[in-house]
Amino acid sequence: MRRIIAIPAAVLLAFAAACSEDSGESATTADMSGQAAPGAVEPYDPDAEMYEVNEAVDPSEDPESTFAVDVDTASYDYARRALLDGGLPPQDQVRPEEFANSFDYGYEEPEGNGFSVRLDRQELPDWYASGDASEVLRVGLQTRTVPDEERADVNLTFVIDVSGSMEGDRIQIVRDSLTMLVGQLRPTDSVAVVTYETDSDVLLEMTEVADGDEIRDAIDDLEARGSTNMQAGLEDGYELAAESFDADRDNRVILLSDGEANVGLTEHDAMLEEIGGEIADGITLLTVGVGDSYNQELLEQLADNGNGWAVYFASEGGAEEVFSERLTSTLGVAAEDAKVQVVFDPATVADYRLIGFENRALEDDEFEDDSVDAGEVGPGHAVTALYAVTPTGEAGEYASVAVRWTDPETGETGEASAEAAVDADAGLDTALLAAAFAEVLRGSASFTCSDLLDDAEALAAASDDPDVDELADLIAIAAELGA
Repeated sequence: MRRIIAIPAAVLLAFAAACSEDSGESATTADMSGQAAPGAVEPYDPDAEMYEVNEAVDPSEDPESTFAVDVDTASYDYARRALLDGGLPPQDQVRPEEFANSFDYGYEEPEGNGFSVRLDRQELPDWYASGDASEVLRVGLQTRTVPDEERADVNLTFVIDVSGSMEGDRIQIVRDSLTMLVGQLRPTDSVAVVTYETDSDVLLEMTEVADGDEIRDAIDDLEARGSTNMQAGLEDGYELAAESFDADRDNRVILLSDGEANVGLTEHDAMLEEIGGEIADGITLLTVGVGDSYNQELLEQLADNGNGWAVYFASEGGAEEVFSERLTSTLGVAAEDAKVQVVFDPATVADYRLIGFENRALEDDEFEDDSVDAGEVGPGHAVTALYAVTPTGEAGEYASVAVRWTDPETGETGEASAEAAVDADAGLDTALLAAAFAEVLRGSASFTCSDLLDDAEALAAASDDPDVDELADLIAIAAELGA
């Protein structure tokens, strides 16, 4: 039975407006210019750095593909917000790996810290035209879920943007999100609050959640005003986190902002240089983006290079998933500096292409270098990477995969691997559909959302996962907008 997809009125209006233009141009472009397509929300920065799309690689020349893991999902969440508001997301803010990471594939969990590893493959659908590639290979990683009663106590330092750009819904989302998070914490957990606008201010020293009234009062008092000195807020936040550092606890800074830094240092590399010592000392970072036109690149790069990850909240619903349903995943660390290396066999593979992960690439010799900063992964998190593969026609395995990490409890290096692909399940269909959707939205695909629709609707009809239903809805919306 085909699903009937309801298209929001805002989308239909935007589509009608786009169709009335004389140019008749497609809603996506192939040059990855970073500009928004017709009907899209405006990019935060039209000159934002664009990473070159991965090209097909001949394994006889380079058999190894190496990258740092990434559990960010902000790109997909922001694209959802843009589409439901009647526009396409800016191309420079679409990352296929974050689309694929936004779904639960039910990977088997390991027994301890570190990862389980899954390797599977199947034929590509007819609509997926990418060179001569005819198969997709999936690498799936999973960390162990930790029950809340087993997690360590936490020291959380909230660094909150209260500049003028955070007025209205944005600051209210922050208030609601933090109130929800504090309500999920234990009495023995501790919280500090730093705010920043033109200058920064320590609103609350590190305080046990048992003194909840003091924490709630600090959150309720948040008001938006002034310019945006993110540098000052991060410096004071990390200084406060360092003063309260406890090796027996998880120590994390949580930055909540639209990313519009305009006073002091405004680039992620300069900010990270100022707080590099505290990052090296074991303080991790979660960046939470809010707003309909936020600087995703800045918040993602801060998270990736600040030993953490990035999320986006369009509403209180996003906070519920991150701060309530997945609390232990958000607060803890199961693996530090995690990286992946896939080794392809030139006898069976003519070429391979990693879909996404362009800004997480590592040199092949960095895989066994434990001094190289890579990715931090929390308990119960999964990582999915996809490769478009052109087989040679020879029988045999296409590739082997290894993941390497540092155990946060012992400091020892761990490694896990898979040498052979297992039978694919429906999760691979979902992962490929999500990543292909992202390729269309960022302008790097030779197919369109209309090409994806039949498979999307069939997958949703066969699934009992509401997230897969929503993916099909979003693809339909994007198709109506001309993507």
